[in-house]
Parts: sequence; structure tokens; C-alpha cells
Amino acid sequence: MTQPLGPVMLDLEGQTLTKEDKRLLKNPAVGGVILFARNVESATQVRELCDSIRRVRGDLLLAVDQEGGRVQRIRQGVTRLPPMARIGDVFAHDQSVGLALAKDTGWLLGMEMAACGLDISFAPVLDVDSGISSVIGERSFSRDPQHVALLGQAFVHGLHEAGMAAVGKHFPGHGGVGADSHTALPVDERPLSAIKEHDLVPFSQLATLLNGVMPAHIVYSAFDSRPAGFSPSWLGMLRESLGFKGCIFSDDLSMAGAHEAGGPAERAKAALAAGCDMLLICNDREAALEVVQACHDVFNKRPAKLRYGRARPQLEALAALGRWRKTHARLEALVADAS
Repeated sequence: MTQPLGPVMLDLEGQTLTKEDKRLLKNPAVGGVILFARNVESATQVRELCDSIRRVRGDLLLAVDQEGGRVQRIRQGVTRLPPMARIGDVFAHDQSVGLALAKDTGWLLGMEMAACGLDISFAPVLDVDSGISSVIGERSFSRDPQHVALLGQAFVHGLHEAGMAAVGKHFPGHGGVGADSHTALPVDERPLSAIKEHDLVPFSQLATLLNGVMPAHIVYSAFDSRPAGFSPSWLGMLRESLGFKGCIFSDDLSMAGAHEAGGPAERAKAALAAGCDMLLICNDREAALEVVQACHDVFNKRPAKLRYGRARPQLEALAALGRWRKTHARLEALVADAS
């Protein structure tokens, strides 16, 4: 039976656990850990780090941002992934080939991250590139919403074949604003009808297939004055209109786009009140401690359902799989062609 987890997902200081890390991970309000580049030397080292985390708390959800392109925390010992726009280019030339590659990419990513000891990668990116976003760009499969939906669906099916949950981001779409929510609070002033007909298309079509969703720290002023991750209206739409049943992750509550909700504890409470199930708080240990204290009595079963539930593959055994060899070669070639 699935046991509930605390709602806080936090980060670590380095490549091995400190005494403070171990003490904090034992706090029942902590439900997960996200790894960043500073925590990573190689795939083998990540597996050892994940094993050490599980010796402290075996139930924690372990995550990473491993999308491809510039957002790829683990680089040694795993496949170099191209930006998802390169897969979109393949799709634009030959749709069947592009869809097969997207599915194989999701499978390969899922197998490699599972072999590294992780439960989830925050992928796929379902934002539609509009040519104006400073932070999305080539992270998106395409400028065509339907292409993003089709490629995202294939990618999710691949993740599921590998036994890994899929987390779509950044609901309802980050591609329509120029500002970066890491450093500012973007405001998208388009009518709701325009967002529904464009950015929301991938989320609408994949809502019942996704296991997790991460909303954007963006205000869509025609619908709500609050950023989507703090908006009961947006998260209610995701649950009620789109039929999403999985786990809602806040984007990092330390980002500038989240600060309008107040201090760390206020941000955490606002995100929970809006409908988030798990709260990311990163790169600010003092803020993380405040959020943990504020969430001491909050527990939820949804995050726990995303834990990897199969026997983990071994990194060194992946090369024996024909599907892995073929996909690895194709993706590495796309990276080489782009450089």
C-alpha cells in the first residue's frame, strides 16, 4: 500500500551527503530530493549518491532535470541528449521517424535515469516555442502545438515503457513570454482563448497520460492575477476540466517568479492551498528549512506513486540492449550535427 510523503522536495550541498543533509532528510515533511549539476560527477557517482540517500530514507522520491540540450545535469556515463527541437526537426521531415525517435528517446532516458538510481526526470517539456521565450527555445519540441502534443505523447509512452513516470512542464505554457521566471515574474497578457488554442493544446491532450505536471511561475492576467502555480483557478482547470489525476509539483519556490507570494513559508502555503502536492525549494537552505517547518503536518500519497517500481537496470548492461545502442547512436549523432 502506498504510504504518504511529506510535500517538500529539496536539494543537497554537494556530491556526497553531509551530516546536515542526513539530519534534514529524516524530517517527515521532506518527501523528495532533486539533484543539480553540483551534485553530479558521473552516472556511477549519482547511483552511489542515490543509494546513500535511500540508506537514510528509503521512501524519498529522487528527481533530476535531464531534458537534453542545455538542461542535462548528468553528462558523464549517459547518452548526450540533443535539445528536443532537434527531434522536432526530424518529425518535420518525416513524422513516423520523428515519433519513433521521440518514443525511443523517452525510453532511453527512463532506462538511464533508473540505472542512475533516480525515480523521475522532470520531462517532457510541453511548452510551445513561440520564438520569444528566453528560457524555453530549443527545449520545446516545436512551434506547432499539435506537433508538441504528438511528440510529447510518444516521449511519455517511451518513459512508461522504461517504467518511469512522466512529468510535463510548464503548465499552461511558458513559451509565450520573453522573461525568464528564474529572474523575474513574467506576465502573459493574451486572452484565455488564445492560450487554450495554442499553449494549452499539449497539456489538454496529454493530461490523462501524464503522471506529474509542473505549473509555470507566470501570471496569465486574462484569467488570474496569481502565477499559475499559486492559482486554484489554473490548477482547478488542470484537475477538473483536463482530468489530470497525478502529482502537481510546484516549480522552484526560490525562483524570482514565486516571490510575489511572500516569504518561503507563505509561498509554500500558497502553493499547497492552490493545489500543489509537492513543493520544490532549491538553492537556498535557509528557505528550505523554513518551508520544512511550515509543512510539518502535510502528507500526500500522490508523490509516492511516482517512485520507480521495477528492478533497476544496471548502467553497464544497457549497451547490451539493441534498442539502447541504436537510440544512443542516433541521439549522439544529432548532438554532433548541432555542434
